[in-house]
Amino acid sequence: MSSAAAVWAISGLATAGVILRPFRWPEAVWAVLGAALLGVLGLLPWPSVLRGVLRGTDVYLFLIGMMLLADVARREGLFDWLAGFAVRAARGSAGRLLALVYGVGVVVTAFLSNDATAVVLTPAVYAAARAAGARPMPHLLACAFVANAASFILPISNPANLVVFGEGMPALGEWLRRFALPSLLAVGATYAALWVTQRRVLAAPIAARVESVPLRRGGLVAGMGILVTAVVLLAASAGGYDLGLPTLLCGVATAALVLGITRQAPWGVLAGVSWGVLPLVAGLFVLVEALGTTGAVEALAGLLRAGLGTPGETAAAAGAVVGVATNLVNNLPAGLLSGAVVEAAGASPVLAGAILIGVDLGPNLSVTGSLATILWLVAIRREGLDFGTWAFLRLGLVVMPPALVLALAGLVLGAGWH
Repeated sequence: MSSAAAVWAISGLATAGVILRPFRWPEAVWAVLGAALLGVLGLLPWPSVLRGVLRGTDVYLFLIGMMLLADVARREGLFDWLAGFAVRAARGSAGRLLALVYGVGVVVTAFLSNDATAVVLTPAVYAAARAAGARPMPHLLACAFVANAASFILPISNPANLVVFGEGMPALGEWLRRFALPSLLAVGATYAALWVTQRRVLAAPIAARVESVPLRRGGLVAGMGILVTAVVLLAASAGGYDLGLPTLLCGVATAALVLGITRQAPWGVLAGVSWGVLPLVAGLFVLVEALGTTGAVEALAGLLRAGLGTPGETAAAAGAVVGVATNLVNNLPAGLLSGAVVEAAGASPVLAGAILIGVDLGPNLSVTGSLATILWLVAIRREGLDFGTWAFLRLGLVVMPPALVLALAGLVLGAGWH
């Protein structure tokens, strides 16, 4: 077996382990084993392994900051307080509660990122469903799907956006012109599919009123910290800065303020961070580093340059292929690989946009398609719930394809390509 074939085989097996979780081992175990095996067998030099790990530094910082914010807010009762508002606004209708959850998810994803929706919003939605006596899964699924469907509204809505475009990131006005229609179509189609698939569960009545929970001072500080973080991320994105360090600083500052006010030790908050996500991400970065040595980037760039017909047809086909591929390798490595291919191919704005839509929206097909959905799965498991791989795939087959097709059509038609 050639070294390139061995790299692809190990990467494929590691990715399969992340998706299928044999022996019910955590996803991180399989990503780390794959990365370590590449180094042990000499298929990727150890300096390159380290380089792959270090490439994920901004993502690690971002995730730690978000998880700190989420755990502090959860511990201080912010989510329980917000849940009361959501239940009262739903006025006894699970359908209205779903619409509220989905709408808030669009806003949180747009201004804080899809990972924030998975980490921060999911516990709040579980608290709202529990307070209303509603079956929680339709509302939790809304968090999972909207996190990806709304993740190209703004450049900061998904860290993958920064990876795919790199230094060629469009200005905010150009971004909105290019992605406003595709985003609207993706968000609308995803909500419609969720409503259709969950309508029987949503027909059951829920509580119209719940006992009001007072907001503690620590919860107020945590809420203010989340709002400040949103402003900081917008400013950092507008200035072209990485988002990881600002997010970490906001998370640490918020946690320190809350712990100081409430006179708590930090150990509980630190224990609430899902540290196992970090080696998972590091392992995926190493797998991408290895795939880059096999000539895959140059081969894929050549295919894009050759085209499959008109520019619009090429863009649509590329977006669809990438959308499916994200579910085979996770959208984080797919985004990294796609960004390198876009740069090597000198892709047009529409082609790059179609690939980005595939990277962002395609993962709604499977539970391990995106880092955000994996984080969502971790969040619901903390509440004693789970959603199986095959059950998510069956639902994803209904939810994702129409949204992807409509979003790609909106991008191509909006650009005037024929």
